Amino acid sequence: MKALAVFPSSGEVRLIDQPEPMIAGPTEVKLRVLEAGICGTDREIASGHYGTPPADSPHLIIGHEALGEVIDVGSGVTGLAPGDLAVLTVRRPCSHDDCGPCRKGRQDFCITGDFTERGIKGAHGYMTEFVVDEERYMVKVPKALREVGVLLEPLTVAEKAAEQVRVLTQRLPGDLKNDPSQLNAVVLGAGPIGLLGAMKLVNAGFITWVYYRGKADSPNVKIVSAIGARFISSVEHPPADLAKIIGNITLVYEATGVAKISFDVLNVLGVNGIYIFTGVPGVRAPIEIDAEGIMRNLVLNNQVLCGTVNAGRASFEEGVRDLEAFMNQFPASVHALVTARVSLADARDAVLSKGGIKSIITVA
Repeated sequence: MKALAVFPSSGEVRLIDQPEPMIAGPTEVKLRVLEAGICGTDREIASGHYGTPPADSPHLIIGHEALGEVIDVGSGVTGLAPGDLAVLTVRRPCSHDDCGPCRKGRQDFCITGDFTERGIKGAHGYMTEFVVDEERYMVKVPKALREVGVLLEPLTVAEKAAEQVRVLTQRLPGDLKNDPSQLNAVVLGAGPIGLLGAMKLVNAGFITWVYYRGKADSPNVKIVSAIGARFISSVEHPPADLAKIIGNITLVYEATGVAKISFDVLNVLGVNGIYIFTGVPGVRAPIEIDAEGIMRNLVLNNQVLCGTVNAGRASFEEGVRDLEAFMNQFPASVHALVTARVSLADARDAVLSKGGIKSIITVA
């Protein structure tokens, strides 16, 4: 089968022939990959910033966003059958008995760091024709979501962030947990993860603002307006303007991976505010931050900072429900997130270039 692989030793990125995987255990499922999404992580791996092949391989098949069709199942599989659609989770647990999160199926909170991640760290990914994995790492997708199901993995970034927000909001006393004044949210960035996060926030009742460098007539900003969120230009307004425009900012959902703008916005997080970091900055020069001001605000304003990585199965399942809701509420905007579809033969060029909102590799 064909697959797009990165060779870390040489920096080469190319299409390769790889043995087709076969089911080897009773709880395994074989998927024909229909579509695979391209994200910033894939581009950074292709550029040599990180990415680790399996121990016995000189290359890493990249891709961690995929929608597939079930074509075969092991004898012990009970929740999937040939013809079903499914997405795959990304992170696999470590083998340490004393890692409670991994032993309880929450490897997104692994404490040892010895987890693997398909398409990223120690395990091949999904930019290929066929994939075999355990049923527990797959989530069934309704056939009505066939055209947009590949967006589920990036949506789970917002889903896990929402899980953290629900937990952190519980620190507020009494009725303040559900106080409408706690519903001013700012999304940093209007890429796929930012826009899907904005959809999640709008759907949850937040007054949602998207802070983005693009122009008002860009496709990204048109989606912002179409879903009922509000746009603030980061070119026209420095971060200090946000509190003046919005008022008390109670939630920031960061989806840029750019440390400078992220910490500048942290300075205007409001009283009782929650700040969720989801981006992973590339290797850049150090930046200066107002550490004393940040510490002062955290203490005096009851603020919380939280980082969140990958997502567990529950976030994928919630993502399926939310994606169905988005398709009912603003279907044109969901479809508009995908701005290019290319074949697997053209995947290399698509990964090494950047443009549009979301590029998808059509495999089958």
